[in-house]
Amino acid sequence: MNTVLLVIAAYLIGSISFAVVVSKVYGLSDPRTYGSKNPGATNVLRSGNKGAAIWTLVGDAVKGWLAVWLVQHFAEQLGVGDMTIALVAIAVFLGHLWPVFFKFVGGKGVATALGVLLALNPWLGLGTLVTWLVVAYAFRYSSLAALIASIFAPFYYGLLFGTEPQLVAVLVMSGLLIWRHGKNISNLMAGKESRIGSKKK
Repeated sequence: MNTVLLVIAAYLIGSISFAVVVSKVYGLSDPRTYGSKNPGATNVLRSGNKGAAIWTLVGDAVKGWLAVWLVQHFAEQLGVGDMTIALVAIAVFLGHLWPVFFKFVGGKGVATALGVLLALNPWLGLGTLVTWLVVAYAFRYSSLAALIASIFAPFYYGLLFGTEPQLVAVLVMSGLLIWRHGKNISNLMAGKESRIGSKKK
């Protein structure tokens, strides 16, 4: 029963769309109405407000980290183990992708996945973040950086910990991230993908 409640709680935490919330606080347009129409930090940046984009990034990452950290911290008291931690990691990520509070229209999950990885292990999260930063700096495509980082994340986990239950969570998140970037993949191949910092249209 504790596992079910924790998974539900994680999903609800993930359902808080900081792109929408922060945009409202800053008096900006709903990020689902311009640019890529994706409620995420990269699209909020297209509004021209860097502060809003940063807070969106931080909020989405923190919710992923918090959900996993809480269940890790109280695992012994709650009588749950690694499998529950893996399910919570997936649940908070799914909440971001399909948030119940926002008619199930969510983002692609890059920042939330990063938060989850940092909670699972700081070195895993940092390694994945460095991968994203290197690719983003070199090519100026947030989507390409996310795709490559999502491919490398499971390999990093396997190298650090082997085949633990949480590896399944990382694989699920990576697969969903790649799937959610389907349109970006098409745009990249066609040379139509927007670069980091481009203004909204």
